[in-house]
Amino acid sequence: MVQLFIKIASNDGCKEWTIVELQGELVSRYETDLSGNFIGDLHFNKKGVPILIIGHHILYGKVTDLDKPFVVLVKEESQALPGDDVAMEIDHSKRDRHYTVTAVIKRKIQFRTRPKPIIANLPKKV
Repeated sequence: MVQLFIKIASNDGCKEWTIVELQGELVSRYETDLSGNFIGDLHFNKKGVPILIIGHHILYGKVTDLDKPFVVLVKEESQALPGDDVAMEIDHSKRDRHYTVTAVIKRKIQFRTRPKPIIANLPKKV
């Protein structure tokens, strides 16, 4: 049987995160990975409808609650117990392993429709 030791990150509660769900595929103009890069702007209108602007495209979405919330865990290990010889390989069974809850995910923002192009007002013929 595997036992997991889980700690709550702080006494004043966990952070609440939200998942952004896009239907389809995001492709970069350049052949680079998109992780860690700026993708677009997320706004909410007065009625609470999420609006995502990516380049010259706009997407309208909706906020929904998840059926089952997710928990974000961070695995933490101590390297060696007191009295262990540092030069020797550490026995994995003697490590102090635990997980810390850093956030809870209860909602998601869904963008299910196709992006619409943003067209600026063009001046009429002069």
